[in-house]
Amino acid sequence: MSKTFRNKHTVHFVQNGFLQMLLKEVSSAHQESCDSPLVSALPQSAFTSSSELSNSHGPGFAKLNRRDGAGGWSPLDSNKYQWLEIKLEQRTEITAIATQGRYGSSDWVTRYFLMFSDTGHNWRPYRQEDSIGAFSGNSNADSVVMYKLQQPVIAQYVRILPLDWNPNGRIGLRLEAYGCQYKSDVVGFDGSAHLLFRPDPSVTPANRDVLSMNFKTLLNSGTLVHMEERSGHTLTLELFRGKLLLQLRKGRGSSADFHPLVSLGSLLDDQHWHHVSVERVRGLVNFTVDKNTQQFQLPESWSHSEINEISFGGTSAAGLQKSHSRRNFHGCLENVLYNDISVIERAEEKQGNVSFTCTESIDVPVTFASPGSFLALPWVSGGESVSVALQFRTWNKAGLLMTFDLQHNAGTLWLYLSEARVRLQIHKTGRLMTDITAGSAHSLSLSSSCQVSPVAEETHQAAASFPPHLLHLSFRRSNIKYDFPCPVFFFFFFFIRCSPSRCEHGGRCSQSWSTFHCNCSATGYGGATCHSSIYEASCEAYKHKGNTSGFYYIDVDGSGPIKPQLIYCNISDKAWMVIQHNNTELTKLKVSSGINQHLAHFNYSADVEQIQAIITQAEYCEQELSYHCKKSRLLNTPDGAPFSWWVGQSGEAHMYWGGAVPGSQQCACGLQENCVHPEHFCNCDADSKEWSNDSGLLSHKEHLPVRALTVGDINRSGSEAAYRVGPLQCYGDNSFWNAAYFNKETSYLHFPTFHGELSADISFLFKTSSSSGVFLENLGIKDFIRIELSSPTQVLFSFDVGNGPLEVKVETPSALNDERWHHVRAERNVKEASLYVDHHPGAVQKAPADGHIHLQLNSQLFVGGTASRQKGFLGCIRSLKLNGKTLDLEERAEITPGVTPGCPGHCSSYGDLCQNHGSCVEAHSGFTCDCSLSPFTGTFCHKDVSAFFKPGTSVTYTFKEPYELNRNVSAQSSSIYSDLTLKGENVSLSFRTSQAPALLLYVSSYYREFLAVLLNRNGLKLNTGEPIVNAINSDSALIGGVIAVVIFVSLAALAVMARFLYRRKETFQPQEPKAGKTDDSPETPFNTDPNSQSIISDNQKEYFI
Repeated sequence: MSKTFRNKHTVHFVQNGFLQMLLKEVSSAHQESCDSPLVSALPQSAFTSSSELSNSHGPGFAKLNRRDGAGGWSPLDSNKYQWLEIKLEQRTEITAIATQGRYGSSDWVTRYFLMFSDTGHNWRPYRQEDSIGAFSGNSNADSVVMYKLQQPVIAQYVRILPLDWNPNGRIGLRLEAYGCQYKSDVVGFDGSAHLLFRPDPSVTPANRDVLSMNFKTLLNSGTLVHMEERSGHTLTLELFRGKLLLQLRKGRGSSADFHPLVSLGSLLDDQHWHHVSVERVRGLVNFTVDKNTQQFQLPESWSHSEINEISFGGTSAAGLQKSHSRRNFHGCLENVLYNDISVIERAEEKQGNVSFTCTESIDVPVTFASPGSFLALPWVSGGESVSVALQFRTWNKAGLLMTFDLQHNAGTLWLYLSEARVRLQIHKTGRLMTDITAGSAHSLSLSSSCQVSPVAEETHQAAASFPPHLLHLSFRRSNIKYDFPCPVFFFFFFFIRCSPSRCEHGGRCSQSWSTFHCNCSATGYGGATCHSSIYEASCEAYKHKGNTSGFYYIDVDGSGPIKPQLIYCNISDKAWMVIQHNNTELTKLKVSSGINQHLAHFNYSADVEQIQAIITQAEYCEQELSYHCKKSRLLNTPDGAPFSWWVGQSGEAHMYWGGAVPGSQQCACGLQENCVHPEHFCNCDADSKEWSNDSGLLSHKEHLPVRALTVGDINRSGSEAAYRVGPLQCYGDNSFWNAAYFNKETSYLHFPTFHGELSADISFLFKTSSSSGVFLENLGIKDFIRIELSSPTQVLFSFDVGNGPLEVKVETPSALNDERWHHVRAERNVKEASLYVDHHPGAVQKAPADGHIHLQLNSQLFVGGTASRQKGFLGCIRSLKLNGKTLDLEERAEITPGVTPGCPGHCSSYGDLCQNHGSCVEAHSGFTCDCSLSPFTGTFCHKDVSAFFKPGTSVTYTFKEPYELNRNVSAQSSSIYSDLTLKGENVSLSFRTSQAPALLLYVSSYYREFLAVLLNRNGLKLNTGEPIVNAINSDSALIGGVIAVVIFVSLAALAVMARFLYRRKETFQPQEPKAGKTDDSPETPFNTDPNSQSIISDNQKEYFI
């Protein structure tokens, strides 16, 4: 029995402590089975339909397995506008539906919509996998097809809309619904009252609070819940513009600080029940609206707070002024539970301006399901004016709302949406008579004294036609009679495709009626749902695309949750990833009174999870750690407690230094047994008054990077110290070269089931000489996913998510079985499937509209073959990644017959990266470019090694014999010492000049032998024999233009010279003069030998580029 009280505006009640104890002893009703038949015992009056073929074909005969009447229901006409409706005894939990054809006939339904309602007016279709999906029906008249609903439905009315039927018969239907009773405690709010609930203060606060309820409303804003804790902080749940907003307020009064925490849902003001729950475990909150959950962390002040009171349906006037909606809730709440206490059940015993029943408007929403849909409303003319009011919703910016003819051929009125604005126009005989723009309204009222043509016994139609949207129509003429013969749906199924958003990685979602769009700009991801990363996973990958050193975005886990990070790649023979932190310079420490230790924290340019993933994936990592000391001990070896230590990635302190091994409590010199004082394991532990140092590289990956450093022993008089923590540097990519060779067609590797229900991306490289073979396959009961080489020039990506097999193919202009590496990228999401091979144009297939979207697999993942051992792949597969995670092919290949770990032979694919006649050299993981016979240097032999010579200039290199000879040697000469005997010479050079004659190269020995290369006007000339007298000092312009490269490759002494020249040419850079350092500088003792001198003098520097 419902009760309504109106003598107070607020209902107060207090939770009794013993109620929680009682509720714990009550078992949940959902633990029992919920599959009882609901239809078979209903009277015939509970059945209605759009029409019936005859009395014996009426809806009351549509009970499962019954043969009464004609053996089931059949409508008068078999078309898509028929329906069968059943009214249950009360609101019920419905868990399954079963259908059957009409007994002994050719009449059955093969496909249908299933719809539910609480009142019989406002219908909602059953959603499968977050979209409206038709159910498959029967294939004959007698078999029963049952569907267990993925999500139980609470409703009193059930309606079936046949979509397809036996083409050789008619629509024929018998059915049954299954479920159980549903307990419902409801309360209605009129926007002026609220319920106030105060938990029992004597009950010890729990670490976990749960508030859950159902609500429905037609208004898009209003406060649902207002919670206040004892310190005055409040947490408010309010409906704002059709979305639920959870908001935190810190403090009391006008100075209170408001913080919107999270928003969920969309268009929740649709007069359907929606479920919401807020679960708090200490400071962690799970906020759920319907089936969508977001998790967030509350501020520390709320982590252990105690709820003082909870207001449902609104709050005081002062509280409303601080909310977004600024109004109380107008609608219904159902089954409100706070920590298992039924708030409504407790409140029914109190009084207040609330109604413990739920009433709703009988307005009938109309959905126009396609651009060609329209609704024609006939009425008998008889009045002088017409008034029409309507509300609408749409995702589209244009469409016709309404049109009708005016009296005496005065024209036609058109009401429509254009560029998201409402416009009214009157047209007559092709001329525009009236044009009014009303703005971007959602609620319209049109009143006019213009008469509708009053022709006796004729009817005139006001037609509304619109691309898919929701429309509420209210006609204010009592004598209007109308029916609805047109292709529109009289229920609300407004697709909300952006809540929750299917756009990943922060992509922005927008939608139309039929689809949604993801804006992936500035996310670092691409594709229809912003799923796949547009960046490489390592510097190694960039290197093998031909990139040189520089800053690159690295996405270490591809489509995974870790964001891309800008990282410097130092690409040489190895591709180093360099991750900087906030202090890589040498930092000097001096004695400070009262400070016994210095603590330094290092903040890196990448996040913690990014760094950990990079380290895990890398082949090798290192970080320099150095300590310069003057009367400042380091680890206090051999037996003392360490004065200094560093903290690694796990937060654990480490007592070993750079160059030593973990757990040793030593420095590099202790491990190498070359410390200045052998009784100590670190140079600084000798406590010397002279500057010393302990430096080295940390390379134990599990401990890197250095997060913090503690330096002690800096408080004594005369103590000085300096430290340096270098950037983290890693090279190699274990996933990039992880490969397996399949040498038998029946061999394969198997892995756990691939889980890519809504989004799946697969990438790998392969090389083969075979014309076909399956790269990978994973099966489900009906679903599957497979990628294969179907012919030498075609890669095929096929899958089935329940809508039937779908294939995506890429044809290549050249054969792929050429024993070169080829890259394959496949992606499947709720919008489309795509396939790309190397740099060829990709192929894309759109997903079926409103079809199944979940890929459900349950078998093992087979790589290199299939479960049937047919169509196996012969060749190599490398760097296989599924949703950003690399499968360890080599580890599994170690224990699998017919499969070999690793796959050599990379120069066939990457050799073209070696430029300028550089030669590709195979490596276990990759390749290198040998530039020794090329006039270039660098990672890919791409750096020009050249010098520009002005007229009259030259460069001279002098090779000294093991014994000293008295010869005049230019001070500008470079010296290379060798004890080898000259056996032969091999000289190559490139040059460009506009001058002749010119001396390009002159080589002489101490034994009066020479070799000269001269350019004259007729070409090159090679001279050997006696030295050319004064060749270098000739008055003619002997040397001019550009000598590109001079390479000396000799069998003996000249080989040493070549290596020396290359080293100097590659590493030399002009140095800025530095200020002199005092003896107290910690770097002074560690400079190079002061007697050493630059081999390239200042005059020579200008010749090197």
